[in-house]
Amino acid sequence: MSMKDKMHNGELYLPSDKEILDCQTQCLELLYEFNHTRPTEGAKRQSLMKKMFARIGENCYIEPPFYSNFAGKHVYFGDNVYCNFGVTFVDDTYIYVGDNTMFGPNVTVATAGHPVLPELREKGYQYNFPVKIGKNCWIGAGAVIVPGVTIGDNVVIGAGSVVTKDIPSDVVAVGNPCGVLRKINERDREFYFKERKINRSEIK
Repeated sequence: MSMKDKMHNGELYLPSDKEILDCQTQCLELLYEFNHTRPTEGAKRQSLMKKMFARIGENCYIEPPFYSNFAGKHVYFGDNVYCNFGVTFVDDTYIYVGDNTMFGPNVTVATAGHPVLPELREKGYQYNFPVKIGKNCWIGAGAVIVPGVTIGDNVVIGAGSVVTKDIPSDVVAVGNPCGVLRKINERDREFYFKERKINRSEIK
């Protein structure tokens, strides 16, 4: 089995393998081009994203700078996904993101890990596990999502949280390590922020 195959099955592998590095370099050329587009070059950004990502849905938008080990080659976006400034996807293996999910600034989604045993790290070994994020999620600014985590649908992850284990659907989760704070409830249908009420007459 090649090192490239081991990237996607959770086995230890060497990311310095020539086949992997050659592929990564090609991906990073596209990422460099994307990050150096001008604000007026929206069409060019969309064209580059379609080349960079494994799948990019309709109406997706990424604010440069965007950081990614493989420029999105292993990332699958649904429709209407938004990434604010400075989002990092360590996409050494697959990242799946559902429709209408938003990432705040400086969020990190990491699929890559390194062994605790020093001798293995010294030799440069790594392992990867996929991350899955559901639809209609809001990942708050500065949150970190680690390898192997699944986040359900309609989830809010609080700013600065470190998500180390799976999070179920329809909850607000916060903290380090991130845990469920509460379920999304009836009060959320009335108030959008603290005591600020939702004006239903103005919602399209």
